[in-house]
This record gives sequence, C-alpha cells and structure tokens, in this order.
Amino acid sequence: QVQLVESGGGSVQPGGSLRLSCAASGSIFSFNVMGWYRQAPGKQRELVASVSSGGIINYKASVKGRFTISRDNAKNTVYLQMNSLKPEDTAVYYCTADVISLVGRTTNYWGQGTQVTVSS
Repeated sequence: QVQLVESGGGSVQPGGSLRLSCAASGSIFSFNVMGWYRQAPGKQRELVASVSSGGIINYKASVKGRFTISRDNAKNTVYLQMNSLKPEDTAVYYCTADVISLVGRTTNYWGQGTQVTVSS
C-alpha cells in the first residue's frame, strides 16, 4: 500500500506564496506521472500541474508563470511552488501519483488534500 501525504497549505494574502509538498511512502519502486489537482467549492476537480518521469511538465493555463512543479525521486516527493497567488486559486489541492510497485504494477494514488485560501 502507498500513502501520499500533502503539507504546506494555509491562508495567504493575494500576491503571496505557498509551497506544497507531497511525500509518498510504502511499497514504491518508482513513479510515472506525478501531479497536483485542485477543487474549489461547487466546482469540478481540475489539473493544476503534472510532471512525468521523463520531466515533461504541463500546467493549467491560468497558473503558468506563477506555479512551478518539481519532483525529487530520491525523496519520493513532488512539490508545487505557488507564487503571486490570487483569490481564484483558493481550493483544496490534491496530489496524485502513478506509482510503479516492486512487482511492476502501476497504480494511481491520491493524497487527502490540503486547503489553500487566498484572501485579503
């Protein structure tokens, strides 16, 4: 079994910054795609950013230039640096990872979510 644990959420004023971390633990050989989604009240969950094992990165258009995703495979961790935050970035942020097990099986896992609130 694999667990993803997010940290780093909180409340910040518009223009501020937060850094989210997602650490994976358990029976892990490697990762394929790792990413961050978010879900605001009354809205569908949406992809914010993702990074493949080969380093290919995708961002939601509205966060390009403000958010940076990175991964540390040695630490089984994916990060999301969020700068110039806007009230519309307020949401619960979830990390997700396609985990490759020791026997070669790929399974998608999700974290429990961390709240990000941007408000003056």
